[in-house]
Amino acid sequence: MLYPPHYWLENAQVPVCLVAGQDLVPQTPDGLAAVDLEILAGKIQQIKLHAKETKALDNLPRFNLQKKLIFPCFVDIHTHLDKGHSWPRSPNPDGTFDGALAAVFADVKQYYRAEDVYRRMDFGLKCSYAHGTIALRTHIDSFGQQGQIGFEVFQALRQAWQGKLHLQAACLVSVDYYLTPEGQALADQMAEQAMILGGVAYQNPDLEAQLAQVFRLAQERGLDLDLHVDETDDPGSHVLHRVALMALETGFTGKILCGHCCSLANQAPAQVQQTLALVKQARIGIVSLPLCNLYLQGRTPGKTPHWRGITTVHEIKQAGIPLAFASDNCRDPFYAFGDHDGLEVLTQAIRLGHLDHPYDDWCTSVTHIPAEFMALPHLGQLSVGGEADFIIFKARYFSELFARPQQDRCLIRKGQRIETTLPDYAELDDLVQVKT
Repeated sequence: MLYPPHYWLENAQVPVCLVAGQDLVPQTPDGLAAVDLEILAGKIQQIKLHAKETKALDNLPRFNLQKKLIFPCFVDIHTHLDKGHSWPRSPNPDGTFDGALAAVFADVKQYYRAEDVYRRMDFGLKCSYAHGTIALRTHIDSFGQQGQIGFEVFQALRQAWQGKLHLQAACLVSVDYYLTPEGQALADQMAEQAMILGGVAYQNPDLEAQLAQVFRLAQERGLDLDLHVDETDDPGSHVLHRVALMALETGFTGKILCGHCCSLANQAPAQVQQTLALVKQARIGIVSLPLCNLYLQGRTPGKTPHWRGITTVHEIKQAGIPLAFASDNCRDPFYAFGDHDGLEVLTQAIRLGHLDHPYDDWCTSVTHIPAEFMALPHLGQLSVGGEADFIIFKARYFSELFARPQQDRCLIRKGQRIETTLPDYAELDDLVQVKT
């Protein structure tokens, strides 16, 4: 259905926490309010509380949503598009982290070419867009020739998706790489291309020197940092703690985002409290990856897992630290499943982390909070004067939203409904033939 240039959407349910600059009073225990939205020329002109008996003062077309939920479009701040959708040809042999590393290394050696990377990354973006994502950051493995290919492909895709998706990229190497001339050249490249300086930091005797170099390179070049830390069940892994200390010691002025932080969940409460106090002071944000960490963490062949893999999300939020959830890997050796769907990420985070009773403002973790960290504060919320970019779900309440996949969702971009057909996996058949 094609909407007219000027119209009203009436009787929609919205989470009050996702509406910017409006003094809306929640009307349900879950923080929802019934509203009417006026849309003009692709922008939101008004957001006001719905009143059943209000008489129309204009002759504009009106569409009654019958309490259907409206969300702003998703913001997916941590993905690995360059690895995505390689599972059929390079599956993880045992579901472990080491198995994933070995499978990815072999896949890159055999298959990593520009056309292959472009088509798989583009497939992932098609999925994201169809599910309702408006902004996305991907990490790109950046050692040598692999990094050159990855970033050339990313630049081409950013151009191809301009106007549909806001795309960012962060380089990905182990942080010891930045102690080499090649690592410094990579930092220069990130600055020239306005990218994010990223890396994986492991607990090791040289971590202090590695982190000092990463912070120095980022500060001198005016780069933000996006680091993978503590993706392990080892309670002795305190990389997040060390990153926070380094940020404070150096007076780092850029944004810092730390992903995973799994080991926090296995540390003593006093240690967790101390680390989170430093993280808060250092203005570090945390992104939890519930799908991938559920898959990898605590996996021992033949044994039932007793840990959900996610970090201490309740304690992080209670400490006043910005927390996002994101997709991470999709259909590659690090995660066999996934479809770049922000709703699936939020749904599983709520189930795994017991983020109900109350739902509070957890839905900001896949919308406005990651948008702020991507320096896109106008996204991830419904705002008067902002673009009419949002998702209409058939569900009316959170209990309905999180009970079904919501594949019948309606996507509105610039005030008009867009196509939501997902790409067919057969598009990649010539790239990812299943091994027999």
